[in-house]
Amino acid sequence: MRALTSFAPDQAANIRFLLTDIDDTLTTEGRLTADAYAALERLWSAGITVIPITGRPAGWCDHIARMWPVFAVVGENGAFYMRYDHDKRRMLTHHFASDAERQANRERLNALSVKILSAVPGSALASDQNYREADLAIDFCEDVPPLPEVAVKKIVSLFEAEGAQAKVSSIHVNGWFGQYDKLSMTRTLFAREFSSRLEELLSVCAFAGDSPNDEPMFQFFDYSVGVANIQTQLHRLTHRPKFVTPSKGGAGFVELADWILAAKKIQNP
Repeated sequence: MRALTSFAPDQAANIRFLLTDIDDTLTTEGRLTADAYAALERLWSAGITVIPITGRPAGWCDHIARMWPVFAVVGENGAFYMRYDHDKRRMLTHHFASDAERQANRERLNALSVKILSAVPGSALASDQNYREADLAIDFCEDVPPLPEVAVKKIVSLFEAEGAQAKVSSIHVNGWFGQYDKLSMTRTLFAREFSSRLEELLSVCAFAGDSPNDEPMFQFFDYSVGVANIQTQLHRLTHRPKFVTPSKGGAGFVELADWILAAKKIQNP
């Protein structure tokens, strides 16, 4: 990983799309700061298309798509994306799976949740589980005392033993049935909304993240950026971001936003 200042200004000035994780990337210690939200507003005002790519649930994503200065949001680690059409006052949602598939998967996940909570003392259902449509989120440090690494690995193994996907974020282990992730749904979003293949837009896209469920994005994007707290997750990563910010969480996101905006101002004073 190289310092953010190694992100050449002439390359940063070309960024048209900024994709970002939310938890511990845009937020700081569980809260969205005024500075981080103001950075979103500045990016939007500068004509940069901002798209959160998150593990958070459908209920949260509905709010984000409606009320934040963003174009759309990918939620539940790629289970869907939402875009709110402000002119038509209509939420547009595209799911990976059909309604019937999601219902069947929910029944399997409900049974699996009982098994995991029984097998891993101290774990809990994520507090946002009731707002989820496609996955099961097991809390290992958000609203419970932090669990040791061996417990996190056990949660992952229990998901995988049932044939589920499992991804570790900075706060949850998310599990689901279906061959998708953050990157696959981002591809779908760009194909449907911009009639473009992501490969054709690498020079104008950047991604910011902080944890293992961001790994497909870190690997794919030439301009992938980890906020400083990525350092605590390196033991879980095979593919690291190309750049890293000086600061953690939302402050790191602000640094990335300011770097891109300053580069654009230099190119177009």
